[in-house]
Amino acid sequence: MSRRNHGETCADASRQPLLSSSCDYSVLHSDDGEECCTGEHQATNGHKKCSYSEALEEAGFGLFHGLLLVACGWANASDAVEILCMSFLLPTARCDLQLTSSDMGMLTASVFLGMMVGGYAWGCLADRRGRQKVLVVSMAVNGVFGALASLAPSFWMFLLLRFISGIGVGGSMPVIFSYFSEFQPHLKRGAMISALATFWMAGNILAAGLAWLIIPNTSTRFQLGSLDFQSWRLFVVLCSVPSLSSALIFKLVMPESPKFLMETGCEAEALRVFQKMFELNHRGSLKCFPVRGLLTTSSQQESHSGMLVRGKAQPLLDLFKKGVEPILQIFSGPLSSRSAVMTIIFYCISFGYYGLWMWFPELFKRAEEGGSPCANISIHTQENGSCYPVKTAVYMEGFITAASNLPGNILTILLMDIVGGKILLFISLLVSSISVFFIWVVRTKTHSVVMSCVFSGVSVICWNALDVLSTELYPTHLRSSALGFFSGVARIAAITGNVIFGQLVDTNCAVPVLLVSAFLLTGGLVTLRLPRTKQTQLG
Repeated sequence: MSRRNHGETCADASRQPLLSSSCDYSVLHSDDGEECCTGEHQATNGHKKCSYSEALEEAGFGLFHGLLLVACGWANASDAVEILCMSFLLPTARCDLQLTSSDMGMLTASVFLGMMVGGYAWGCLADRRGRQKVLVVSMAVNGVFGALASLAPSFWMFLLLRFISGIGVGGSMPVIFSYFSEFQPHLKRGAMISALATFWMAGNILAAGLAWLIIPNTSTRFQLGSLDFQSWRLFVVLCSVPSLSSALIFKLVMPESPKFLMETGCEAEALRVFQKMFELNHRGSLKCFPVRGLLTTSSQQESHSGMLVRGKAQPLLDLFKKGVEPILQIFSGPLSSRSAVMTIIFYCISFGYYGLWMWFPELFKRAEEGGSPCANISIHTQENGSCYPVKTAVYMEGFITAASNLPGNILTILLMDIVGGKILLFISLLVSSISVFFIWVVRTKTHSVVMSCVFSGVSVICWNALDVLSTELYPTHLRSSALGFFSGVARIAAITGNVIFGQLVDTNCAVPVLLVSAFLLTGGLVTLRLPRTKQTQLG
């Protein structure tokens, strides 16, 4: 790659308002008398260069990380809203779109199919072109096509638009955790990633609250040309707002990951990110960032440079090989065993969580006559006329189940850096398996809601622990690709779970529910094969 092309790439990464510096590093002196200079000046004067971990520790921990948590958390919440909104609109949208239970299974599966397609592709791009750029584009795709789905006049058009929206979600979900983790000092990383994961709960509660507020409100109905714009369509539009606002925030104010910049040879740009982190974390102090130069990874820089130079001219086969290469790396050498275990865990938890969670509102509706969701299947044939009037209790119960995430999130934040992700994942998967089994066993609606809340509160611990482990088990140049691959595995599991529920929920509801319990138990036992990663340095 030419020096000009490499310079433009690095300049793009640093061309963010958040990186504007209020400290003149060429002339300003710290309060203890040491001169604060630019990285280039220091290099000529022979100052020692620092590693990524050393620079991260010097940047400190404080306001910057709080602002970063809010921005990344909102992005994570927007993904939750866009995915989980499907479960809340199905009980009423099935009438207007004339859906059978099988159609509803296909519709929820389409989002995960899009996420599977987008997950690995966006992950590879994030490892080569940068986390921040990928996040902006993927969240914009998610929001735009999510909103357009509200105008779909038929089932197949709605399915297509939700599939494209899912491609966007597939990019932002894995990349946001890679991006966020690369700003965290290792002693704080577990708790901070757990805190980031709690925003999924916020998105879940937001989606449930909007559904409870909007969908039963038939006064929002109006005619848009030949389209009968029901309240659930307005709900779909509102659910796209978080993704669009997140894309705007990342485009305007968020910097590129300093770890990625160092791995791609953009030393000066990475140094400016660290300087801004230092300034925000030490507001009111006259000191400047003491690090004058950074150690970059030359081999990764050459690989990245070659990718940029040949990008458009590479034959399709070469591009395919570039895409497959990270998979081969994560399944070879010392990473192979942990990758095999992580594949099983991601499949098991995704089949269980998404297979069951996406059907909770529909199952709650089927339990309205009393008994468990599976006890009254014989009387719940698919008759579209039963959608109206909308039963508010269904959305209230969905809101309560979403809010039950809170205790699990609090426990995760308090225990992650003490117990470690491996132990938390093992225990939470076992308890989740037991709670799902009792959803099938109980015979009253109240008990069904209680066990659903237990499952909700414990399963969120599973996901939080898995998010932490996923970022700690892989080195920087493979982290987003690995998360993208596992996200693809998770989507296959989610698709399978939703299709199975759609096919069997009207005939033999016990089979998919017990399958969920069995998969969660399997995932918990396999977790014991993972290495412990508590408070380790990122590779």
